[in-house]
Amino acid sequence: MSNDILWQPQAETVQQTAMYQFMQAMKTKHGLAMETYLDLWNWSVDDLEVFWTEIWEYFDIIGHKPTGPMVQGQMPGTQWAQGAKVNYAENILRHATKMADQEAVVGLDESLNRTALTWQQLNEQVGAFAHHLKTIGVTEGDVVAAALPNIPQAIVGLLGSAAVGAIWSVVNVDFGVPGIVTRFQQLQPKVLMTIDGLELGGTVRDQIGDLDRLLQELDSVTHHVLVENTHAGDHSLVAEIVASHNVETAVFDEIVAEGREPEFTAVDFSHPLWVLYSSGTTGTPKGIVQSQGGTVLEIAKSFGLHYHVPQGEAVYISTSTTWMLWNMLVGSLIIGAKAITYSGGVFAGGPGRQFEILAQERVALYGCGAAILTGVQESGLVPKNEYDLSNLTDILVSASPLPARTWHWVYDAVKPDVRLRSDSGGTDVCSVFVGSNPMDPVRVNELMGPALGVAADVFDGSGRSVTDQVGELVITKPMPTMPLYFWNDPDDERYHEAYFSQDPHIWYHGDFATQTSRQSFVIHGRSDATLNRGGIRMGSSDLYQVVDALDEVTASMVIGAELDDGDYYMPLFVVPTDPEIAPEQLKDIITEAIRTELSPRYVPDDIIIAPGVPMTKTGKLMEVPIKRVLQGMAPEKVAKETAADPAVLEWYLDYAADTAK
Repeated sequence: MSNDILWQPQAETVQQTAMYQFMQAMKTKHGLAMETYLDLWNWSVDDLEVFWTEIWEYFDIIGHKPTGPMVQGQMPGTQWAQGAKVNYAENILRHATKMADQEAVVGLDESLNRTALTWQQLNEQVGAFAHHLKTIGVTEGDVVAAALPNIPQAIVGLLGSAAVGAIWSVVNVDFGVPGIVTRFQQLQPKVLMTIDGLELGGTVRDQIGDLDRLLQELDSVTHHVLVENTHAGDHSLVAEIVASHNVETAVFDEIVAEGREPEFTAVDFSHPLWVLYSSGTTGTPKGIVQSQGGTVLEIAKSFGLHYHVPQGEAVYISTSTTWMLWNMLVGSLIIGAKAITYSGGVFAGGPGRQFEILAQERVALYGCGAAILTGVQESGLVPKNEYDLSNLTDILVSASPLPARTWHWVYDAVKPDVRLRSDSGGTDVCSVFVGSNPMDPVRVNELMGPALGVAADVFDGSGRSVTDQVGELVITKPMPTMPLYFWNDPDDERYHEAYFSQDPHIWYHGDFATQTSRQSFVIHGRSDATLNRGGIRMGSSDLYQVVDALDEVTASMVIGAELDDGDYYMPLFVVPTDPEIAPEQLKDIITEAIRTELSPRYVPDDIIIAPGVPMTKTGKLMEVPIKRVLQGMAPEKVAKETAADPAVLEWYLDYAADTAK
């Protein structure tokens, strides 16, 4: 065993995995010679048609099978499963009869008050909510928008919407009214779901006060659903607010009080399921539309093979509803896992909160952003000494690279025989590009390899595949959850610009990566201007909306830079309207505006008064070159001739170079 291997499964353990058994079945059926994960992966990408057909068959996808090819055409216009009809909710709820009395979804608030839905209750609540949507006139293609935290009612809302063929979109309440409106307004939703309040930071925050402002901006809404999350709201006030906007309202608990067997609408394989959102780096966050059928295939593969969890065992992913990991948490239900939701602060009550949940709920698979583990490590807590983690088999880390010291810490301080999984994917596909599998060893800083069915590679600046050197993470063949389209992008112009501007048929994801000679991967961070703080991707445009609206500010620019050993630096540069304003006064004004109008998580590490903001001659902010110099790139490599004002750019390059020393 080499020094960089932290854990390795025994041969008999590998042979018991669902992935190994799938490989044996494919060997027998197709006369293949496969012994390793890479053998299986190579087959999966060499023949996408056969692989994805076998995923449909092996996991007995509920629906009408394709009448034509499973995969046809190149990216980005690939056609999937011609003639097939499915329903995402029907496939998720497939265990409702056999597991009727077992828990399906558990909800925990910040005080760890516990609610639970059995499979039968979940099924009947979905049926009742879907019936309500039909009653108020929601049909296929209508949008149901929800400003909800990670609570069981959000899962019911998603499944009920999918059951009738509606399009679902959810944004966490911590985005504030401006962030929610920016995302939902473009969708023109018919239904809006909101909560009465949320326990966070030790207090119950009223959310009803936001309802009037939301409905003022979302004038397409005809029906509202109130989720009584804290039961602290005033029903009469809600009724008064919605009536003033000619909107009808209903209470979620009353809608689902009488359970109903759901009726599922079989929709085309490529019928829209939900709208997720880009980070909003360069303007209004792009609405990313993914399909019902593609999502069903992807979660069957992911949770059936990559993250196989025995039926009835608990999956807990520390996530907000806006992050694609929430969608993955819901997806775990397809294999009969139990989904644990939590709506409180990550470190509420102290650094051990996440491990407290793992112990209380006997979690088998725990997912989180890398920043959570590093935060616990830095606190000095040794979880294995404080909590019963005997049921924990897997930790899935995503969102940002995990520092080497934290890889070792997990095995020293959490559990010596846990499988530490590091995966990298994206909201763009609501899935994983490269990551873990149950057959290979865990190595420090490495993602084991590409996911099955994902033709991942690393290209240099000339578009050539490279090994053992830093390049751009690319995908060379289609995936079923690649976006159908971006919302309000009829000519696919923004879609092509986002991923295919460097090659019309190669997906450039925007991550710096290294592919090793073993075909494992190391992810170094974003190659674009996306903010990725604490494992949560955020949009700079949300920040600019608040900061640039201040009378005291003429212009601003924010940078998010991944630094060595897992550190992250997020400075905000501002150009004051009054050059004589006291710096501390300006910083206080900006900080307060960000906290109240947006979210405390957007408060920068530093607020720096600058002479201007660097822009190209075509008017684009030059965030990326400044970020790269902060990460150690020589400032001489920046093409200064592209700057509208080279002197302003030089000021930033000097600052970044000095900071990077």
